[in-house]
Amino acid sequence: MSDLKQRLFTNWHLMRIMRLGIGIMLIVMGIQSKDWAMGLFSIFFLYQAVMDTGCCGTQGCYAPPVRKSNTHAAGEEEAEYEEIK
Repeated sequence: MSDLKQRLFTNWHLMRIMRLGIGIMLIVMGIQSKDWAMGLFSIFFLYQAVMDTGCCGTQGCYAPPVRKSNTHAAGEEEAEYEEIK
C-alpha cells in the first residue's frame, strides 16, 4: 500500500500533469456529450497520469547517459590528424 501511496504523491512532472489534464477534460466532454467511447478513452489518460506510465511503460524509451572519460579503453588508439595547407 505504501508503494501505491508513494507512486501517487511523488515524481509529478509536466507530462504527468498534462495527461491528468487531458484525462479530466476528456471525461468531462464525454459526460457532457453522453459519449461512452470518449469516456473510455479518458480512462487511458487518467491511468497513465495516476500510475506514472507512458505508452511504453515507465522509462520504456530511456537511454542511459554516455559517460565521457579522458582515458581511452584498452585497444583504442588516439586518432592523429594532419593539417593540410
